[in-house]
Amino acid sequence: MKKHILMMLAILAMMASCSNNKFKVDGTVEGANDSTQLVLEMSSNGYWFPVDTLNTSANGSFSIAAEAPEFPNIYRLRLGDKAICFPIDSLDHLTINTKLASFATDYTVAGSDHAVQVMKIDKEALQMAGGKATPEQMKEWKRKLAEQIVADPSGIVAYYAINKYVDDNPLFDPLNDEDLRIIGAVANAFYTFKPNDPRTDYLVQVLTQGQQRRRAAKAPTDTIQAEVTSLIDIKLQDYNGTTHSLEQVAQKNRLVLLNFTIYQAEFSPVFNKLLNDIYTKYKSRGMEIYQISLDTDNVFWSQAAKNLPWITVYDPKGQNSTTLGIYQVMGVPTTFVIANGDIVERVEDGSQLESAVARHI
Repeated sequence: MKKHILMMLAILAMMASCSNNKFKVDGTVEGANDSTQLVLEMSSNGYWFPVDTLNTSANGSFSIAAEAPEFPNIYRLRLGDKAICFPIDSLDHLTINTKLASFATDYTVAGSDHAVQVMKIDKEALQMAGGKATPEQMKEWKRKLAEQIVADPSGIVAYYAINKYVDDNPLFDPLNDEDLRIIGAVANAFYTFKPNDPRTDYLVQVLTQGQQRRRAAKAPTDTIQAEVTSLIDIKLQDYNGTTHSLEQVAQKNRLVLLNFTIYQAEFSPVFNKLLNDIYTKYKSRGMEIYQISLDTDNVFWSQAAKNLPWITVYDPKGQNSTTLGIYQVMGVPTTFVIANGDIVERVEDGSQLESAVARHI
């Protein structure tokens, strides 16, 4: 593992060890036993990273404590591929009661009003998913959610709602004018009232890119595709000034991960650690990484890039790059799996990245 990644992770660990502030989540999973494993995970703008794991007791009860976040954030308790999401604001104490057979569908969350609101949104989403709701019912639900969001646009529930997906589609789509207005209300509220929140830059980026893409979609020549399946070449330079063609990299390797990122972002050290683990495991089997930095500080990028073993290139246009529109990148990190010269998968959840590589390598 490279020195830069180790140094950043060491700093984060040291900062965490200096804090005694913890939040707590406890409860019961009916039907579970002492071999039932739960995973507590933290969100970083759409990517999930493990915080801790635990086994329930023989009667299904559990209790877990973790370092309180500096800013309110979204966490989830996962059992296999099922998860219960909830917000944490500093020293919260939440209680979750559920059942092993219906872990993420039949449950209650108590301990904070925001957690109850998120639970309500997720349960309503389940009622709408899978074609169970008519277009009129979906529209009315979104209207009520929009009213709730606008009432507290700088709140963690508003952030959660505009990032919610139903049936693999964004509930509030940046390419829809009405939805973009709601996203804009949240982005502007965070920018005004929470400029230091790690979600603020991400929200502003989503809004800005959504506005750019909407303008491009209304232009006479529309270059934005509804879905990217064929590879579009990218030619950018690394920190040595060497130009790397994505198309050529894809031709030379069995599988390529195309990743858009910002090294100065809060998530970067943890995400690059995840990439490094995958790279170490699959490099010998023909995998390469083509990582595009959108950092505004190219000196910072250059120093960080020198410590990474894969192809790292820099896009001087940053968040104004036309490549983001072509590949429909609405936030970072965003990763595409390229196999046999075509994009075969888009991965939004960092915890699913390795399984995506394994499917196509």
